Amino acid sequence: MTWYLYLTGAITLLAAVALIIVVILQEGNSKGVGVVSGGADSFFSKNKARSIDAFLSRWTKFFAIGFFILIIAMNVLNVVFTSTPPVA
Repeated sequence: MTWYLYLTGAITLLAAVALIIVVILQEGNSKGVGVVSGGADSFFSKNKARSIDAFLSRWTKFFAIGFFILIIAMNVLNVVFTSTPPVA
């Protein structure tokens, strides 16, 4: 294995962990869940939740697109660097 495989593998692992964390941090869309978990339904808590959910949703899209591009780049690098030249 060469250095680029180690580098892209490490970056892929970090991107996957970041994507998992961002998805887990998002709240569900179920009504009344905040009451069960002790959250108060006030004007400020609703707006705060929306802004945090919007932030996490934005970062989920960012990490998912980055992960997708990274996997494609990793495969392209693998094909380019491991292909053998044709025999003439």
